[in-house]
Amino acid sequence: MNLAAQVTVSAQVHPDRTALRIGDRTVSYRSLDDLSARAADFLRESGLRPGDRVGIMLPNTPEFAICYFGALRAGGVVVPMNPLLKSREVAYYLGDSGTRLLFAWHDVADEARAGAGQTGAEVVVLGSDGLDEVFASRNASADDVVDRGEGDTAVLLYTSGTTGRPKGAELTHANLTRNRDIVATELLRLAPADVIFGGLPLFHAFGQTCTLNAAVASGACLTLLPRFDARRALEILSGHQVTVVAGVPTIFGRLLEQPDLDTFDDSLLRLALSGGAALPPQVQHDFREAFDCVVLEGYGLSETSPVASFNTLRSGPRPGSVGTPITGVEMRVIGHDGEELPRGEIGEIAIRGHNVMKGYWQRPEETAEAIRDGWFHTGDLARVDQDGYFWIVGRNKDLIIRGGYNVYPRELESVLYGHPAVADAAVVGLPDPDLGQEVGAAVVLKPGARATADELRAYVKDRVAAYKYPRKVWITDALPKGPTGKILKREIVPPTGAGAGAGAGAGG
Repeated sequence: MNLAAQVTVSAQVHPDRTALRIGDRTVSYRSLDDLSARAADFLRESGLRPGDRVGIMLPNTPEFAICYFGALRAGGVVVPMNPLLKSREVAYYLGDSGTRLLFAWHDVADEARAGAGQTGAEVVVLGSDGLDEVFASRNASADDVVDRGEGDTAVLLYTSGTTGRPKGAELTHANLTRNRDIVATELLRLAPADVIFGGLPLFHAFGQTCTLNAAVASGACLTLLPRFDARRALEILSGHQVTVVAGVPTIFGRLLEQPDLDTFDDSLLRLALSGGAALPPQVQHDFREAFDCVVLEGYGLSETSPVASFNTLRSGPRPGSVGTPITGVEMRVIGHDGEELPRGEIGEIAIRGHNVMKGYWQRPEETAEAIRDGWFHTGDLARVDQDGYFWIVGRNKDLIIRGGYNVYPRELESVLYGHPAVADAAVVGLPDPDLGQEVGAAVVLKPGARATADELRAYVKDRVAAYKYPRKVWITDALPKGPTGKILKREIVPPTGAGAGAGAGAGG
């Protein structure tokens, strides 16, 4: 088994179909097969042996896919890295993983070289002279895909490090192949005629599995956007005749904010897939109405390859829910004792199945803590309804305990997103000498919209129990976000002396 074998299969079946597109540049499946084979030969000539790690610090360009599949073809383990990393972070990723060679984009070559210089890794710069300069003299063979076992690591995906330094989740060829196939056939129902919007970062599990790997498995086209820009995204959806868009809630919200939406031809768009963070029901409704397509929300983590559950085309969307477990995967909600809780009660999600990672790279103790008796403990809180649908209420660490009462941020955030002026919202716990924690809310307003903190606080107060609503509200220009657009609550800093009316004022 080798995840990259699908490139050769698709090249044999659909040699002339477009596999990758960026602007006016296209790469056929025949070319993707040829170029990834040349990349594999380059790596072997560089001394790569099966199991060696290969870093990829590239944006969403065809070069990412070529190097990704090339490394896998040669038997290597891919270490995807955010191109925005600084040298200190690059050194950590390379050093922790033992990566010996790093493909880096020309725009970030200085940071890549500075970081690699601390570990001894070789840096190969791409993007300035074209692939021909690097791979032209290499041999290409459709038979060069190295055999790998189901349990062999294919990708070392570093987590965001919310509880410490980033850890490398070892995703095997079996993990990623099975997850890819379920996404392509059961969730997206992809066909060769489909065009998938490639705006999710390919260095992230969501982008790899649900766009790149799913497209290649189906002979479909992936049209790439290196850095998300809502206006350019709309132009791609229209001009490239996109049929499927996968994104995080921020992407859908930003698209909805664009003026003159009705001037773009989105008639072929049939499905939107949301993950990575909670999709506010209001955003789901508005996107469905504006783009006339089905919007499905799901759930997963880097450690689960990443998809664990989803609403499906067969069952239809259930707004606010992340659906039911995918085929071959079990999910349950457990209490502090590890026992499964009755339906309707809130507890931690545990997952077991073919999608669960092999473990954390060279961290046996943390692996043993995360995976117990075959169940991966996610740290996410949820409940299950009577139909078996999962409803996320937040992260265990994000739970706010106010005067002994549990407050779940996701519920309040969904309420805030229902306000017509709100673009982004994050609810956090703030230290309080009397109650232990007080509920705070940071809000970003839509362009041109006006609202005060008092108004927003009253809006939520009218819609939730008295102990829940945020007493401390402030309006800010932006919220800190990770590379996929997920809000980073740990980086939110309330204004000094934030009180009940803190930040009251107009936005726009």
